[in-house]
Amino acid sequence: MRGAAKGNRPTILTYHDIGLNHKSCFNSLFNFEDMQEVTQHFSVLHVDAPGQQENAPIFPTGYQYPSMDELAEMLPSVMTQLHIKSVIGIGVGAGAYVLTKLALNEPSLVEGLVLINVDPCAKGWIDWAASKLSGWTSNLVDIIMGHHFSTDELTENKEIIQTYRLHISQDIPQDNLAMFYNSYSSRAELQMERPVSGLNENTATTVRCPTLLVVGDSSPAVDVVVECNSRMNPTKTTLLKMADCGGLPQVVQPGKLAEAFKYFVQGMGYSDLLSMISALVYGLHITRELCTVFSVKTYEFYEQLASGSCTANQVSGFQPESEPLSSSPSSSPSYVCACCRSADHADVFLPLQ
Repeated sequence: MRGAAKGNRPTILTYHDIGLNHKSCFNSLFNFEDMQEVTQHFSVLHVDAPGQQENAPIFPTGYQYPSMDELAEMLPSVMTQLHIKSVIGIGVGAGAYVLTKLALNEPSLVEGLVLINVDPCAKGWIDWAASKLSGWTSNLVDIIMGHHFSTDELTENKEIIQTYRLHISQDIPQDNLAMFYNSYSSRAELQMERPVSGLNENTATTVRCPTLLVVGDSSPAVDVVVECNSRMNPTKTTLLKMADCGGLPQVVQPGKLAEAFKYFVQGMGYSDLLSMISALVYGLHITRELCTVFSVKTYEFYEQLASGSCTANQVSGFQPESEPLSSSPSSSPSYVCACCRSADHADVFLPLQ
């Protein structure tokens, strides 16, 4: 765990995919400057699935590897041990499945989810048979490489392919890896349904927290992520399909993902608005695609803010860190307009500096 819990803020909890551990899955993202700007305000907990960490001992003969459901059920006790009240989860592939299961089982523990390459479906009989057949001609490393990368990536991205092939084949005990892979291949379908307004929005089994679904436009997981999106609450979920990106967006395009995560956290009310304004000052490129993570109004606000024209009368919903949102300047005289810094108007306020 990196850092101590900060006030009432959630901890960022990561969970990796098969063939990876927290370092190979998330180092590129968390070492990126924009991501570090966010994580300095949060504690971070990286979770490795059993036996997948660096220098992991080989499991003894007869060891029963946990099912995906059991992996999700382990997390609340880990959080209790570390005095973590709630989390913002970032999961990839198998890890995204585990964190989604956690959010369905224990919604009070999960404040937000970023799910990369999430597959909500059980492996069908045809898929199972195909994997068994391919197992006669391919080794486990080849199967997992095909899980992570598209055919084009496998032939064109030689440097990153070689790096991950070596990691998967040498850094994780192969028996342990096979157990994790088999557990993921035996997963049950995630029981969730898209809520319909006026019909079952209060009773539908669904993820209740804000969720950002992420997939590269050439990823092998595109179809299953789109399927997952069709089962999610449309008022709480955003699908971000990253252009010119394959199966590991957090590795190939960490800058874009860090930027999207910053806006996602901002939309949850945990990131100081001042940091976003300073990002404009330093020339951060803000796109409509990314700002739809929480609203088009936000894009318009920042676009006009950059040009110097105040739009505070038109935008609402920003909450200064650890402070209640004021409904008028008179109710909180220590606040000023987020844009022109006047105390005479607006429904967007910042603390006076």
